[in-house]
Amino acid sequence: MRRLLPALSFGVLVMLSSVPAIATPVLLISIDGLRPADVLQARQRGLKLPNLEAFLQRGAYASDVRGVLPTLTYPSHTTLITGVSPNLHGIGGNLTFDPTNRNQQGWEWYASDIRVPTLWDAAHAAGLSTANVHWPVSVGAQVDWNLPQIWRTGTADDRKLLAALATPGLLPSLEKQLGPYADGIDESLAGDTIRARFALTLLETRKPQFMTAYLTALDHEQHASGPDTAAAHNVLQHIDALIGELVAAAQRVHPDGVVAIVSDHGFAPVQQDVNLYLPFIKAGLVTLKDGEVTDWQAMPWNDGGSAAIVLHDPSNTAVRAKVAALLRQLQDDPQYGIAHVLDHDEAVTRGGTAQASWFVQFRPGDEMGIKPDAPVLSPGHYRGMHGYDAALPEMRSTFLIEGNGVPAARNLGSIDMRDIAPTLAMLLGVQLPQAQGKALLEVDATVATSAKSRNPPTHAAMGDSTK
Repeated sequence: MRRLLPALSFGVLVMLSSVPAIATPVLLISIDGLRPADVLQARQRGLKLPNLEAFLQRGAYASDVRGVLPTLTYPSHTTLITGVSPNLHGIGGNLTFDPTNRNQQGWEWYASDIRVPTLWDAAHAAGLSTANVHWPVSVGAQVDWNLPQIWRTGTADDRKLLAALATPGLLPSLEKQLGPYADGIDESLAGDTIRARFALTLLETRKPQFMTAYLTALDHEQHASGPDTAAAHNVLQHIDALIGELVAAAQRVHPDGVVAIVSDHGFAPVQQDVNLYLPFIKAGLVTLKDGEVTDWQAMPWNDGGSAAIVLHDPSNTAVRAKVAALLRQLQDDPQYGIAHVLDHDEAVTRGGTAQASWFVQFRPGDEMGIKPDAPVLSPGHYRGMHGYDAALPEMRSTFLIEGNGVPAARNLGSIDMRDIAPTLAMLLGVQLPQAQGKALLEVDATVATSAKSRNPPTHAAMGDSTK
């Protein structure tokens, strides 16, 4: 027995060491394109957002969030889930850099391209259960119940692709209960409503300890009609009702949990497209045949309000000098709408992809055109755009958080987007050692309120009032 007791004690210690630290369950919801003033000044703007405004009194919030280079959806969402800049996490744009379009407008869908651990990875390593609905760059992510974002043709066949790439059997089982999932790249309010319903069911039936969910319709409408339009306000008010339903469900499932609302970037109105391809074609740096790129030495990588400039051979000093001279000429020409040109070192210092030898940043109101055979200037293909300099107030994004242990009515001030992931890691009780940011909250047991006091039916009731 004396020999057995130490062995048993050692076994108990091993088991205890493998049990995760006490975790606060977290539901992380992204509303693409939600600007901080949309919530902070909702009433002044004529917006009825009771569920989002409730976070301002019931929890903590940032006055604004400074984003990444570029201020686009996929690089930003990867920073939100890792706590590092694009030059470290590896997602440098929305689309893969594909100058000859061999990838047929492929986006950065695959989690295997993320070079650092994510919150999903950290939660998995800690033994926590995870779920995801539609978060960018989530195909193949280490998630227990995963409905990743991917599309190819925008037809119903995309649901077959998603079913094959999601957690095996998950989509068909949910569709039996809930009906068809959203097709392809459906970024409409109807698509958000469907995905919110699937997220709600996942939350209530699987009870994940860490869950991500992504809503797209506000971004879609602001691209189409511009920010601060009646159509964009209408979409946001409907999204607020979806938030009310998700928060109320999260409070039922995990009364001791936390809900965080984030966004990836702001928005600026757009007047015109700038064809940045054209001067590169005229300079012989890009070769077209029948409208298709057949050869290139230097190519703009479209980021909406900015463009990375990529060299085919960065060691070719003659081409590098030629492109540098061309960019100086374009910056001096007002019609190109260029606010800044960052060189490679400046771009990397600001967290942009090292793949870029330069970053061209447009003035708000101008956006990178999508057609290489268009005039230098043409009417904007969108009414609203992002991708501009993260320092601009128009590009700032949103962070709201409430729940167990989060202080009420706490203004966190202006924060860095890289602070959000380590804050959530701290709440989850998981490790994210590579994060460049810092935890924004120091949650203490003495700050935490009881589930009874934190879980009145406020959100559900207010959600109903906006329908």
